[in-house]
Amino acid sequence: MEIVLASRNRGKIAEVEAILRTHLPAVKLLSLDDIGFVGDIEENGETYEENALIKARAAAEACGYRYAGLADDSGLSVDALGGAPGVYSARYAGEHGDDAANNALLVRNLAGIPPAERTARFVCTLALVLPDGRTFTLRGETVGRIIDTPRGSGGFGYDPYFYYEPYGKTFAELTAAEKNAISHRGKAVEQLADLLATL
Repeated sequence: MEIVLASRNRGKIAEVEAILRTHLPAVKLLSLDDIGFVGDIEENGETYEENALIKARAAAEACGYRYAGLADDSGLSVDALGGAPGVYSARYAGEHGDDAANNALLVRNLAGIPPAERTARFVCTLALVLPDGRTFTLRGETVGRIIDTPRGSGGFGYDPYFYYEPYGKTFAELTAAEKNAISHRGKAVEQLADLLATL
């Protein structure tokens, strides 16, 4: 089964495909580049679900509904910041995808807040649009807290600052297998695998 993931982020694509293939070995993910999609998809929704559906529909339409369209909208929600950066996680500091700037702004905005009050959650919403037009959304969350100093060299985005208490590590210190087993994306993709197995 081939599915178009509305992304060019190779880290995200590899992560989703690795989790999916442990459940459904025959699944192959195509990227926007693989189907010749040019340009960007405007994410103007106010929730993760809205943004994921916008992207999944665009991916399905771009390939003429030959394949299902899949999209992930994910982000970091920090309790002490009223849920920010939320849906703006990738462009928190202004420019889309500038991890260093986003992390620097996050740490600045949490200055003076005690470690115990820096609780946060990674949220992932997946939207699936099938060739017949049916749509599904799935959601996964992982709770942790934000630390001041980055740790680890793996992962991407906010991973070096997201400390996961049960493992005593940041997401950037986890192996791919460890992260996939407990991450917000891993939880959502496992739900997706269950859904795909029933379709």
